[in-house]
Amino acid sequence: MGLVINHNLMAMTAARNFTRSYELLYKSTNRLSSGLRINTSADDAAGLAVSELMRTEIAALNQGVRNAYDAQSLLQTADGALQVIDEKLIRMKELAEQAATGTYNSIQRQIMNNEFVTMRSEITRIAQATKFNGVNLLNGTISQYSGSANGLKIHFGPTNSAAQDYYYINIRSATAEALGLNTLNISTQSGAQQALAAIDTAVVSKDTIRADIGAYINRLSNTISQLSIQAENLQAAESRIRDVDVALEMTNFVNNQIKSQAAIAMLAQANTIPQLALTLIGG
Repeated sequence: MGLVINHNLMAMTAARNFTRSYELLYKSTNRLSSGLRINTSADDAAGLAVSELMRTEIAALNQGVRNAYDAQSLLQTADGALQVIDEKLIRMKELAEQAATGTYNSIQRQIMNNEFVTMRSEITRIAQATKFNGVNLLNGTISQYSGSANGLKIHFGPTNSAAQDYYYINIRSATAEALGLNTLNISTQSGAQQALAAIDTAVVSKDTIRADIGAYINRLSNTISQLSIQAENLQAAESRIRDVDVALEMTNFVNNQIKSQAAIAMLAQANTIPQLALTLIGG
């Protein structure tokens, strides 16, 4: 290579190497400060596309977990109301048992019947008043809120496959009429004796509803566990694609930093080379 003054090729080479090292240094700084290996599509277009799909699914799965927790809260609300109804049924059974014996007169049985009717009305009131976010739970109309005869739709999956992403819950009516209590009257001894078996049937019906609710709660617990594991594993996979390996990137950062410093030093030296020509001219 000849000694020329119009073009300083050494300086141009040093400048090009410095630009490249500086770009890599900037990229390493960006990755280390953000914690991400992929900050723009230019970093890894395919990796960005895959990770964005994963992030979308992870967000949906996490929301699905929250949906399942909300469904558990709904069911626990219904179960709590049924527990109160259970207390009313026990009192009704007690009153019927009391009125069924011959040691009371008609006036006393009428007093017992007044409380009996009050307990029955309270059962219906509780069933009609029990709601969760405006959804009636115990009056038999829960399916109206889902627009489906299958019951209340609980959606938790990232897509809309019936076998994988949602299922329905049904809660039967727990009003006094649905439990077969509306026609009971314990103002007479015979009526009280007939009420005893009817109340037992009502207790069984109520317990069946509670058993269904318990099964739904347990199923949702399993669903939450499965969704949480799925989201966790997917998050780990997304992290391997998108997150920066700090140890590796720090090594690259130091390497590029040294190269940039060396390129600057060589650029300074290269800029003095043309001055050698002045020595020859002056000689």
